[in-house]
Amino acid sequence: MTTTIETRHAVHYSQSERMTSAELRENFMIERLFVAGEIHAAYTHYDRMLIAGIMPASSPIQIGPELAKVVGTDFLLERRELGLINIGGKGRVTADGTVYDVDFQDGLYLGMGIKDISFESADPAAPAKFYINSAPAHANFPSRVISKADAIENNLGDQLTCNKRKLYQYIHPKVLPTCQLLMGLTRLEPGSVWNTMPAHLHDRRMEAYVYFEIPEEAFVVHLMGRPQATNHLIIRNEQAVVSPPWSIHCGSGTGSYAFIWSMAGDNQSFTDMDFVPMKELK
Repeated sequence: MTTTIETRHAVHYSQSERMTSAELRENFMIERLFVAGEIHAAYTHYDRMLIAGIMPASSPIQIGPELAKVVGTDFLLERRELGLINIGGKGRVTADGTVYDVDFQDGLYLGMGIKDISFESADPAAPAKFYINSAPAHANFPSRVISKADAIENNLGDQLTCNKRKLYQYIHPKVLPTCQLLMGLTRLEPGSVWNTMPAHLHDRRMEAYVYFEIPEEAFVVHLMGRPQATNHLIIRNEQAVVSPPWSIHCGSGTGSYAFIWSMAGDNQSFTDMDFVPMKELK
C-alpha cells in the first residue's frame, strides 16, 4: 500500500494575484485523490485541515504512521476528528474494532482518540471512494454513520438563474456534535450549472471542495480570489480545491455535477457568510 502526502502552505492574496495558472493549481488544487489501493492526502496550513482520498481495492487499507507523522502525533486522531463521505460503491470502515457500513452518499464521523482505522470495499469491482477531511479537536464526541436521510436537506436556487440545487448538511451541529468540522454535499439539478451564487466570504473559516460526477469531457470553472481580483481554476472529475478565508468560492460547470464541501475554523455557524454583491465581482 502506498501513502502519498502533499502539503499546501498558506498563501497571501497579494501573492495569488501574481500567480500563473500552473502556480494557482500547484497551491490550491489537489489533482489526484482516488487511486486503487492507495491513500492520497494533502495537509493544508489553512486551519490545519487534512484532506484525503482512499479507494480500497481487493484488500483493506489501514491508516498508517505516515499521516500521524505529518500532524506530529503518535496516531492520526490523537488530537483530531475525522469526517468522510463515500462517493463510490459500498464500503466498510473499522475503527478500534467497531464496524461501520458506509454506502454510497453515506457519511461517517470518527471522534478524537480512535487509534486503528481501516477501509475496505464491499465489491472490488465497484470500489468505495472515501473522501476524508480531518481537523484538530479538543474533545471526544461519539462516532456515527450519517446517511443521506439523516442529513439536513436544503433546496436552494432557481432554474431561471441556472443554480437550482440540493444542499445536504451531514456534519453539522443540528445533526451531531463535533469540535469544529462541518461537512456536506451539494448536488445541482439537471440544467443547472452555477453553485454558491451570490458569492460570499467567511474570513473566520477555511473551506475545501471536491467536485465529482463530472463526465470525462466536462469540467467546472471554479472562481477564487478576492472579489476585486478573481482568478479561476479548471476542475475535472474528483479533483479538490482548497479555499482560503480571503477567497470567494463559486463556480459553473459545462453541465450539472455534485461536490462535497467542508469547513474548519473559529465557529460552526453555517450561515456565517459575508455576501458579495454581484456588481462588485471583477
